[in-house]
Amino acid sequence: MPTQIHLGRYLSAFAMIALGIVGLLPANFLMEWTPAPAQVPARAAWAYLHGAVLILAGLGLFVNKTVRLAALTLGSVWLVWMLLHIPPFIASWRGGLGGVFETLAMSSGLFLLAAVAAPQTASRIQILIPRYAFAFSLPMLGTVHFLYPAAVAAFIPAWIPARLFFAYFTGVALCAAGLAILFAILSRLAALLFALMLTSWVLILHIPRVLHTPADRHEWITLLIAIALTANAWTLSGSLAPDNKSDRPAPVGRGTNQ
Repeated sequence: MPTQIHLGRYLSAFAMIALGIVGLLPANFLMEWTPAPAQVPARAAWAYLHGAVLILAGLGLFVNKTVRLAALTLGSVWLVWMLLHIPPFIASWRGGLGGVFETLAMSSGLFLLAAVAAPQTASRIQILIPRYAFAFSLPMLGTVHFLYPAAVAAFIPAWIPARLFFAYFTGVALCAAGLAILFAILSRLAALLFALMLTSWVLILHIPRVLHTPADRHEWITLLIAIALTANAWTLSGSLAPDNKSDRPAPVGRGTNQ
């Protein structure tokens, strides 16, 4: 099976387990990414349950026999969070755009992993729907860069010159990658470049920020969300056949000892 899918699978497992731990330690949800209503009864208990599900399903991604169920479970969890982002998005689309489509990208990438984990039983539509949902989220996330370029530029390390240029450039790159996949124009190359771009963000932006403020819970969650989205990008890249003629990659378990 493609190495990219292996990489996406194990990065997803790591990110979900770590996010679960970050949620369990303070018995709380994952800040703005998981907008649980403040008035929900037994909120701490639900937060513990949420963290436990992320950890257990994350561990399930490491095992061939449970990878599909684990990915479906995690995709469903993030789908719920995406749905809870919709009311704020309706109230203020500019402020809610990133929340809706970041969680959509999380959910659809995990559903795609579930499909490519069992390609013999997955229908073509089970692969295409999450693939296109993930691709559609990219131009929406790119739009956030155009709506808030100064905020994006401030997130870029100071040693990188022309930070405002890169804020716009990465927005264009997100839009281009999503459109290339949606319209099957050099889609495999676009997915590969997109995965490499997200990987560079984790290494250049997120890890240094965590190292600079290791006690900042928000920075840890931001890093782990970035790793999870990077994992989904690698899964997407591996799910695209070199000639774009097949939507069924080799099964996850083939060639492994698990």
